[in-house]
Amino acid sequence: MRPLIALSLVSVLILTFYIREGDAGPVHTARSVVTTATSPARFAGSLVAAPFNALGNVAANLTASQETLAELREQNEELTARVAELSESAKTAERLEDLLGLQSTYSLESTAARIIGGSSDAWTHTVTINKGTADGLALGMPVCNSNGVIGQIVECALNVSTVLLVNDETSGVSAMIQSSRAQGMLQGQPDGSLRLNYVPADAVVEVGDIVITSGIGGVFPKGLPLGTVSSVDKSANDVYYTITVRSQASAENNEEVLVITSLTTDQSASDTDIQAANSSPAGETTAKDDGSSDANGEG
Repeated sequence: MRPLIALSLVSVLILTFYIREGDAGPVHTARSVVTTATSPARFAGSLVAAPFNALGNVAANLTASQETLAELREQNEELTARVAELSESAKTAERLEDLLGLQSTYSLESTAARIIGGSSDAWTHTVTINKGTADGLALGMPVCNSNGVIGQIVECALNVSTVLLVNDETSGVSAMIQSSRAQGMLQGQPDGSLRLNYVPADAVVEVGDIVITSGIGGVFPKGLPLGTVSSVDKSANDVYYTITVRSQASAENNEEVLVITSLTTDQSASDTDIQAANSSPAGETTAKDDGSSDANGEG
């Protein structure tokens, strides 16, 4: 008992000296020396104890109730679903914003629709949209996505419509090279590619040139993007170029589209464009609203 009392008195005296002396006092100095000397041992001890602490945490998790684990799994699933929902909403908003940008840029009289289906065979290139005559749609109306023209309505029911895509081999759109204004007819090919036909061999056409709608026929507004020239070929005696076009707008991986419901006067072809088109077979061989090749139309 007496040794314990003596140790307590010594501890009180040391604590008193420690409090009253300055940072450079003997007690502070002794404490610093002891701390420095024992640091390696304390560090080694923490390393040894770390695995046991981890095992303790694992044991605590393993002994958690099944109810708690079920709640955590449910919360994780809810959070994952919420993240996916927010991500999808953000992508949808971005696509709609792009459509509004196209509508504003070209001053389009249009209505939005959603693609709900595609072609059921390998020989036709069509998509189905979720609006029809009940929404004011009609045969022949052009359809665009945020990048440009994708096709034209060829079937129209009460609440759904079928859109013939520009790369279908029965499709044809009056077009022109944006830079040189050379007139032609953009037509789909059996393999799904696009070709700009009837462009005179003396016109200026280069790879990378932008192809746009000419407005001839009064179906598509003038100036909408169709694609870019990917190759230009001409043999010595050819009257016309062989021009392959890479589509500007694809219906694949797209959901929202704009259906152009009417044209303004400014969106129609000018007299100069019409005269240029009439002077070449491109102005004589167009496509009807039902998508087949004919004169005085577009499809």
